[in-house]
Amino acid sequence: MSLTVEPARETTATLPDVPRLWAPWCGICTHSLGRARRQVEEILAAEPELRTLDADSLRKRSLSLQYQAKSGAVAGDLLVEAFALVREAADRTLGMRHYPVQLLGGIALQLPAIAEMQTGEGKTLTATLPTYLAAIYGRGTHLATANDYLASRDALTMRPLFECLGLSVGVVTADTDPTQRRKAYQDDVTYGTAKEFGFDFLRDRLMRRNLADGNYDFLGRMLEVTDGSRQSEPLQREPFFALVDEADSLLIDEARTPLVISATPEVDAEEATAYHWAAAVAPQFDAGEHFTFDVDTRHVELTAGGRRHARTLPHPAELNAVSMLSIYQYLETAIRVLRDFERDRQYIVRDGEVVIVDEFTGRLSEGRKWQAGIHQAVEAKEGVEATASSGQAARITVQDFFLRYQHLAGMTGTARNSARELRRIYGLPVVAIPTNRPVRREQLPAEVYSHAAAKWAAIVAEVGQMHAQGRPVLIGTRSIDKSEQLSRLLDEAGIAHRVLNANRIAEEAAVVAEAGEPGRVTVATNMAGRGTDIVLGEGVAELGGLHVIGTELHESARIDRQLVGRCGRQGDPGSFRQFMAADDDLLKAALGDKKASRIARRVGDGFAPLAGFEGLLRRAQRRVERRHFTARRMLMYHERQRRELQQKMGQDPYLDSPG
Repeated sequence: MSLTVEPARETTATLPDVPRLWAPWCGICTHSLGRARRQVEEILAAEPELRTLDADSLRKRSLSLQYQAKSGAVAGDLLVEAFALVREAADRTLGMRHYPVQLLGGIALQLPAIAEMQTGEGKTLTATLPTYLAAIYGRGTHLATANDYLASRDALTMRPLFECLGLSVGVVTADTDPTQRRKAYQDDVTYGTAKEFGFDFLRDRLMRRNLADGNYDFLGRMLEVTDGSRQSEPLQREPFFALVDEADSLLIDEARTPLVISATPEVDAEEATAYHWAAAVAPQFDAGEHFTFDVDTRHVELTAGGRRHARTLPHPAELNAVSMLSIYQYLETAIRVLRDFERDRQYIVRDGEVVIVDEFTGRLSEGRKWQAGIHQAVEAKEGVEATASSGQAARITVQDFFLRYQHLAGMTGTARNSARELRRIYGLPVVAIPTNRPVRREQLPAEVYSHAAAKWAAIVAEVGQMHAQGRPVLIGTRSIDKSEQLSRLLDEAGIAHRVLNANRIAEEAAVVAEAGEPGRVTVATNMAGRGTDIVLGEGVAELGGLHVIGTELHESARIDRQLVGRCGRQGDPGSFRQFMAADDDLLKAALGDKKASRIARRVGDGFAPLAGFEGLLRRAQRRVERRHFTARRMLMYHERQRRELQQKMGQDPYLDSPG
């Protein structure tokens, strides 16, 4: 998210004429657009009166609204005055005053809906509008951001605004201790991550069950609570209102992985031996002859020849008691890991521990483990100490968690591609909010090369040209290893640059904030620094603004759009070019290694761009997107079946049955 600063005392702002603000595919009628415009005009008209109020009078107006809300007033009837108060408080405390288009965004969120606002349009400030309106009902509001840094930053930035209107603000991060966490949830507005909100919900469920069973010692260890008198109180109130920032990432990309609180059994020595043995012999198995691989499901299955080969291999004495069926399963898992999981792409090894890298954000997923033995197979492949396969004490999917809220809304810069899924799963339409200033971003023709070496050479050449002109360049890569590879090529070309990936997350925001300085070259993994604006340095706009380069298509077109949106913010000039190659990973993910290799051989070598090849890669991207969508739907289906079964058995649907 970003903060849009408007000169204080600006009174002449008007709405841009954007007839497709509420597009037909959104399911929002033109009547809603007319009403929204009238509400914006009323909010702007309230400005002169509110300016005359002193701080105490402004707070009294806010307290009056809170009284009306708690007395049963409908939120829609309070919207105009609530938004006008927030706009005035923002001016007094932050030196910012909401643009009319930000007011439109707030109204869309109140519908509720997913508001699509482009990068740099001020989503952080826009979020204060519906958040305040929900908070005055006194039932708690949650604002979920992408990571702990953004949650802490936004809470600190916006706290003066809410306190000016008599509301309290709390923040929940991974480092928040139980006492502070409990207080934060009792505040009127709580900033945090979806992960922390979800895990605390599960901890509350576990707490209730264990208290009922008399397991006070277990509860105290789990929550690290020393005040026994408060152990029986849940952390969270009943879910009321949630506003999700970067909604496409949290509600769609993250939805493929359930939130799980793990039980931690002892490491099984026999199991650890099996994983390490399978990792050692997996390279001896050949595709086709020894196993088959399903491109869509990523499933490995040993053939009859593969099973015969497995039986002939020597194995440690510790595995004598292990059935051959289990041996086959260990081997299939090891082969899949060998094929699909690469160091510095899907994971890194840090201090002797395998840490997952989120494929969509490029950030480290601390504490997360792959299920079904995948994590242990990766540990065996890397030769690190094996951890126990995680049992599940409690779990919930992202979809289930957010659908528990009475009111749910979201913001993002790239929701349109997923409008159908957001409507189907969450019942939320996507509303495209116009930009405050006309977009001046130039989309340059994409270039496709026959192989990666030619593509990287072309990218380095384009970076050199832009760097010589003094223009800043931001280069997006899909993985850590690709960012390091490009960094080495830029070093060889003598181009000074900075690398931003999951290995350097601590400096992420600072590096991104400086990426618009003259001549600055920044290499970043996908979405790195998302939530931090790139402000152009002095004289950069006259040179053409920030130039953004995409080095290959992502498995989701939304991620590509997010990268494009880093340039041309708030009416600034900028340009973007997408580079691709016939042997990019996307083609392998969509078609499989054999088909992708045949295509790469057919196009041959050469350093000239290929003609007419972009369409094939775009279709491959859509195919992978459909596969991910199917996986999310299947996860929802199986979770629904699991919940229904547990409810029929009289069990909590979010907890594993004890014992």
